[in-house]
Amino acid sequence: MASKVSCLYILTVVCWASALWYLSITRPTSSYTGHRQVSSISIARKNVSFGNIRTRPINPHSFDFLINEPNKCEKNAPFLVILISTTHKEFDARQAIRETWGDENNFKGIKIATLFLLGKNADPVLNQMVEQESQIFHDIIVEDFIDSYHNLTLKTLMGMRWIATFCSKAKYVMKTDSDIFVNMDNLIYKLLKPNTKPRRRYFTGYVINGGPIRDVRSKWYMPRDLYPDSNYPPFCSGTGYIFSADVAELIYKTSLHTRLLHLEDVYVGLCLRKLGIHPFQNSGFNHWKMAYSLCRYRRVITVHQITPEEMHRIWNDMSSKKHLRC
Repeated sequence: MASKVSCLYILTVVCWASALWYLSITRPTSSYTGHRQVSSISIARKNVSFGNIRTRPINPHSFDFLINEPNKCEKNAPFLVILISTTHKEFDARQAIRETWGDENNFKGIKIATLFLLGKNADPVLNQMVEQESQIFHDIIVEDFIDSYHNLTLKTLMGMRWIATFCSKAKYVMKTDSDIFVNMDNLIYKLLKPNTKPRRRYFTGYVINGGPIRDVRSKWYMPRDLYPDSNYPPFCSGTGYIFSADVAELIYKTSLHTRLLHLEDVYVGLCLRKLGIHPFQNSGFNHWKMAYSLCRYRRVITVHQITPEEMHRIWNDMSSKKHLRC
């Protein structure tokens, strides 16, 4: 009986030894192949992930147009597109601009397109009023972000996106605000000069060289965790700047991979630095209010903090006294 048990034990050991020996021969090859497959899959996945990290937008700007004018540039490419940042309640300001310097028919033979930029308002009545205004004038663009001071950057990027998508063949673009008076004669004939070859990668306005304000009470407060550097790149005051239309697409695409800042003009400056575009200083752009004087206003391009009433008065006076010399 013992010998039978010993035989079974020995037979079992031999069987296990044979199995282990077989596996020791066959498994390394299959194991190595499997390891290579897993590694290649892992590497492939890492590459895909790394590619996504590099190409996935930080700020996809995935807002829909609630009001749009996609055919504004369809027939003829404008020489100048004017993008005016405004709010829902500023109807009087928009109307004053339409009736003065923003009139698209001011210059015969020079196509100008004027557009007002807005987000959506929390008040549905104001949204409806803007929709009705749009149906009358066809000069309003709205995306579905909340219209607020902290979303001014989104508003400007909406304008850049619109130019790149619907009006890329324009020559120049102006971004300004609804309380700005623009001396269009100086802008068109002295700065942009329609009879000259259009510039490329061009950006000009009132250039500011400054740094972040850390005082929480300031309108322009910039938290250190949002912008840790002690200096901003050179940027143009958001009250008014001019750029060649090719820059619109460059800024918009750069913004997709640039962390948003609520200070719109600073943010545009950051995008310009990434693009290697240096904004040019132009003394004709003013970001402050100037007391009206015919001769003084003839020398400038923009003046800040102008009411709708003042806009009409200044425009009428300058238009009626073009024959007078200073």
